[in-house]
Amino acid sequence: MTQSVPVRDKFAMPAVLKALSSPYMDRLIALVAVVPFAYSLSHEFRTFGLNPAWIVANANFILLVLSMLVRRSPARVTPNPVYWGLAFVATYWLFIVGRFATPGYAAAPAWLIDVLSFASFVISVWARLSLGRNIGLVPAQRQLVTRGAYRFMRHPIYTGIYFAYLALALQNFSPLNAAIFAAGTALFVIKSFVEEGFLRQDPQYATYMIAVPWRWVPFVL
Repeated sequence: MTQSVPVRDKFAMPAVLKALSSPYMDRLIALVAVVPFAYSLSHEFRTFGLNPAWIVANANFILLVLSMLVRRSPARVTPNPVYWGLAFVATYWLFIVGRFATPGYAAAPAWLIDVLSFASFVISVWARLSLGRNIGLVPAQRQLVTRGAYRFMRHPIYTGIYFAYLALALQNFSPLNAAIFAAGTALFVIKSFVEEGFLRQDPQYATYMIAVPWRWVPFVL
């Protein structure tokens, strides 16, 4: 005897995918994603004050989220809740766990920390301008970008974040702070592989991965 599949189950997944790809839902998600930043910026200012490393770290994430407000609607979005959870934790790691960080001691010369911070900001802005309206937090297929920073590495925004985390860890070094920034870095490394697993289903992106074999650092990683 053949067991019938309930109609609601048969059409549930296409309905979810359609809803997630809707321009209205996409804008709503982008708007909600901005909300946690206001409190976090206030907290970090009270705790650490204004300094290049913290300003750059927050600028990276502000650029990441604010650019989503005018982003291009996706052709498809992953419905996997694990991927959504990973994207949330990775993106807001500094704001969720960063509040437990405390001022430490400088583990590197001030000039080196400033250079790392400046490099982080330059890479992030370059990547943001290159990506244009194709930004997203969760794995989603938008317009393939192969220009600018994406000619040399597949995840330049994450590269900028890595530099910012390194600058922060060196500026306020302690075992706890080092663990916080190392874990944040690991989350974006995992996120890189997850996103590529989703995007490589598109033949164009699979070809792009072959043409640009470096994820974060050209000719190295």
